[in-house]
Amino acid sequence: MVEAILEKVDRDEELTPAEMKALLEIIDPAELQALYDCAYRVKAKHVGKVAYFRGIIECSNICIKDCYYCGIRKSNSNVQRFQMDEEEIVREAIWAFENEYGSAVIQSGERQDAAYIDMIERVLKRVKEQTGGKLGITLSLGEQTEETYRRWREAGAHRYLLRIETTNPKLYKKLHPADHDLDVRKNCLALLKKTGYQVGTGVMMGLPGQTMDDLVNDILFMKEIDVDMIGMGPYIPHRDTPMGKEIPPYTEEQKQAALTLGLKMIAVTRIVLKDINIAAATALQALEHTGREMGLRCGANVIMPNVTETEYRPNYTLYDNKPCLDENSSMCRGCLMHRIQGIGETIGFNEWGDSKHYAKRTKS
Repeated sequence: MVEAILEKVDRDEELTPAEMKALLEIIDPAELQALYDCAYRVKAKHVGKVAYFRGIIECSNICIKDCYYCGIRKSNSNVQRFQMDEEEIVREAIWAFENEYGSAVIQSGERQDAAYIDMIERVLKRVKEQTGGKLGITLSLGEQTEETYRRWREAGAHRYLLRIETTNPKLYKKLHPADHDLDVRKNCLALLKKTGYQVGTGVMMGLPGQTMDDLVNDILFMKEIDVDMIGMGPYIPHRDTPMGKEIPPYTEEQKQAALTLGLKMIAVTRIVLKDINIAAATALQALEHTGREMGLRCGANVIMPNVTETEYRPNYTLYDNKPCLDENSSMCRGCLMHRIQGIGETIGFNEWGDSKHYAKRTKS
């Protein structure tokens, strides 16, 4: 059955939800490899064998949200809060630019106050000015108003990642307090598209209570709203969260299962959505040292090295055992460059690496 489904993919035919589910349920090693190889062929055909770097700047762990799975949730009193000043954020963005990253991601806990919104706007304008508009900028700053999204877009950002985590309403309620609303999240994605961003979203795989049907529906949702890029990763518990306290640390067997599910999800998403950008999440490396390269081999085409100053990194841990906390930015760059080139991929230095799907979507 799997062979027949993959042959269908090679003929460029659409898969049914049942066929997508069958691919996500693969456990046979030979069939798994066949799935990964098929996804890589789709990637090579539609986006090429190029990995684009996005230097992540984790500028603040202050958050108004209280998600039950996240290490920087507002109720976690065991984390030392920080907020980089404008100079630090701009400096790190310039470092990414000077080191040929092509683009940077400004990420933080969610805030909606005027001072924060104004600060991000000033940072964007300064980075745009100091790089001659040559550094691509992605934001991952949570739920905001249409006006805020528009201001940041006009100031210089052109991509925005807002992960939805799950599209199952019941599961979403288990992950969040009552004042968090799935429909608000979905509406923000619509506002991002309306204000002209390349729109990204993503989910967690392996959540307690999650089914393969949920994951199929997640992929179908991302297809339905016509996203341009995806950032998703395996669920890894954080010990200082309500969910993490209910789950013992992963055994090696559980780590491998989580990794495999993450890779399968990348592969099937690549097969279904073809020309979008897909990030090989850092969480993959938390489960396996070469996890991000494995993600590239399964269909991902974006890598997000951390360019945050090492003094801040230990306090921006969304999950336990996050890698690269003690590596400075130069070490991260060199290490990843050699590892990616070692699997036969080219690195798109000095390129924005915009979503080919976005270019197609905005032409029509």
